[in-house]
Amino acid sequence: MAQAYIVAAARTAGGRKGGRLSGWHPADLAGSVLDALIARTGADPALVEDVIMGCVGQAGEQATNIARNAVLASSLPESVPATSVDRQCGSSQQALHFAAQAVMSGSMDIVIAAGVESMSRVPMGMPTILPFKNGLGIYKSPRMEERYPGIQFSQFVGAEMVAAKYGLDKDQMDSFGYASHQKAIAATKSGAFTDEIVPIQITMPDGSTEMHVIDEGIRFEASLEGMRGVKLLQEGGTLTAATSSQICDGASGVMVVNEAGLKALGVEPLARIHHMTVIGGDPVIMLEAPIPATHRALKKAGMKIDDIDLYEVNEAFASVPTAWLKDIGADPSRLNVNGGAIALGHPLGGSGTKLMTTLIHALGAHKKRYGLQTMCEGGGLANVTIIERL
Repeated sequence: MAQAYIVAAARTAGGRKGGRLSGWHPADLAGSVLDALIARTGADPALVEDVIMGCVGQAGEQATNIARNAVLASSLPESVPATSVDRQCGSSQQALHFAAQAVMSGSMDIVIAAGVESMSRVPMGMPTILPFKNGLGIYKSPRMEERYPGIQFSQFVGAEMVAAKYGLDKDQMDSFGYASHQKAIAATKSGAFTDEIVPIQITMPDGSTEMHVIDEGIRFEASLEGMRGVKLLQEGGTLTAATSSQICDGASGVMVVNEAGLKALGVEPLARIHHMTVIGGDPVIMLEAPIPATHRALKKAGMKIDDIDLYEVNEAFASVPTAWLKDIGADPSRLNVNGGAIALGHPLGGSGTKLMTTLIHALGAHKKRYGLQTMCEGGGLANVTIIERL
């Protein structure tokens, strides 16, 4: 079987809700990332055989196959097909898995996996809320109700359930959230994100233009005392808005090829896909699945957690990576070394390839070999990707 290699990885800097990227249509934003991947590899755009793009809010401006619309908003020719993927927060990580599987099978040689989410222009939950308000029903079917009677699946409830199950308290959550900002601040000031970020031109209120290159969600003046004072999301809980992922606009992508693709492009690979896992778990606690998924991935890969040099575990809520660290027995110093979604934002369907972009660049900067990425996903799902830097 052929190998899957990543030859380019790029992302936009995150934008706050209603912030610096809110003026960009998501198809144009994603199209800019596609153009960047082509530019970084010098590839003939016509050689791209598919674009697989993650997106959660597939409604409004992100409806009607956002992946195809992004292609049509880019420099790629009309001959390049595209499809949109929804595995909730893991959508673009799953897009990467699908792309890798395509090139490993030999059915394709060059595929782009990407993701986009404009949470300013397509609010979170819009595909569920709009039909319900118009009398068109909800996603929970009668048979699901029989199996889970009276249960409203909620990531917020799940995040608190994870904290309770793993014995985590508010002080731990606050400290984790503060550390995320401190790491993101250090990474930004040191230029760690420079090579991975695609500059996006934005128009300022006075009509002038500038390039958006710094993640807007980072609170450069954050203090632990200030974070401790933020109101709890639910009474008696452990989590606040300051220890939860930020609503975010953004796009990201990676180009995935096999040996034939490497030859056709004449480029050197950045990393090799070493292993891929996806798992389903309890949809009520929902956000715990990265833990069994990581155990399964390490076992299948014949590795131990100490073999992994860096980890990216999505900071949907501080309880998720904290519980993951505790159960896996992982080294905290290797986790989200440049900060995570609490500071940088979580553009839902765009986060999978966003984290992969950061992981690849971090492995290069630290001259490390193996990286592991995982994230919790709605419905009690989780993907794990292990890569080897080349």
